[in-house]
Amino acid sequence: MNINHNKNTPMLPQETKNVLLIALIAMLRMFGLFALLPVMSIFASKLENSTPMLIGISVGAYGLTQAVLQIPFGYLSDKIGRKPVIIFGLLIFISGCAIAAYSNSIYGLIAGRLLQGAGAISATLSALLSDVTRDEVRTKSMAIFGIGIGASFLLSLILGPVISSYYGARSIFIISIFMSLMSIVVLMNIPSKKIINHHEPIKIMNLLKKNLILHDLNIFFLHQVLTIIFVIFPFIMIETFYISAVDHWKYYILSLSISLILVAPLIINDDKKEKKMNLIVPILLLFSSQFLLFLFEPSSSLLLISLTTFFVAFNYMEATLPSRVSILSDKKIRGFSLAIFSSFQFLGAFTGGIIGGILIGTFGYAEAHNFLIILIVFWFLIMIGNRKYL
Repeated sequence: MNINHNKNTPMLPQETKNVLLIALIAMLRMFGLFALLPVMSIFASKLENSTPMLIGISVGAYGLTQAVLQIPFGYLSDKIGRKPVIIFGLLIFISGCAIAAYSNSIYGLIAGRLLQGAGAISATLSALLSDVTRDEVRTKSMAIFGIGIGASFLLSLILGPVISSYYGARSIFIISIFMSLMSIVVLMNIPSKKIINHHEPIKIMNLLKKNLILHDLNIFFLHQVLTIIFVIFPFIMIETFYISAVDHWKYYILSLSISLILVAPLIINDDKKEKKMNLIVPILLLFSSQFLLFLFEPSSSLLLISLTTFFVAFNYMEATLPSRVSILSDKKIRGFSLAIFSSFQFLGAFTGGIIGGILIGTFGYAEAHNFLIILIVFWFLIMIGNRKYL
């Protein structure tokens, strides 16, 4: 009998509890990383042997090892179970935090950041969430998971600079250690699900479904665009909109908050097959959010509209893409499929940072923004030719 996924199926109490606990683990783990964003470069610049290139590497090292190790961790979770892999990843993450916190050299910081990324459990957490929820409530569960990370992001942007100013940036690494230990305790309250047929070889064709590949490309471009925007927008906000750097966080938080209100109904409707949005639409929104800046005179309201439009599209895709991938994936290799998806995500962020930095250093922020728009158009053209698979 076919299950009707078109109805707005409520989550079971146990499903709700499991999703909230998994979201809490993600929030605890990500807070320290997000809180470092506004203070990382300054902290790294004061260390021994620091150079601009090494500072950049220290920031991007985490994303590099995340991209490389998501697949091995996801594959391993399909073999031995999610919990052992998550605990192992958290312990590696804790060791990276400790090395970074107590290092006086930029090389020690880079080593610590590489180890932080080596605890690559994002895909395994998503696979665990998929294990303990039904397909018909998967988007809701992924949305709660995403909202938890978004809330952690908002809170860390506010508290990160405050913590650093009072106790130093090293204290954020120490806080991350304690939060990771708390995550292990929380994990113990989530039921394990038996891995079925874990000795069967992976069927490559199950990983090469066209819609899965397109979703991998979507998350790659999405995070590449996101990273480039965060590299160039501070310059645009200062030079074009005349907004002081100390006030940037206000625009990010306001636009993020508004976007979450606007995007919530869209994410909920993604559970209903007849109302599921084709992913061409949010890509067009991303393009519009940047093209608006060329159509009108710079103003604070224009910037807020542009950022809000961007975050509506970003939050929708960020919440729904993992859900769609988990549903499309073969259950026997769901962790492996989500690991490939996560690797594309972090690879997009890593390459986006490099591209943004090279463009600004070589041409300037205006030309970098022009490239960003061209990149979104290129992304759109790829997907418009395959829209029936989205």
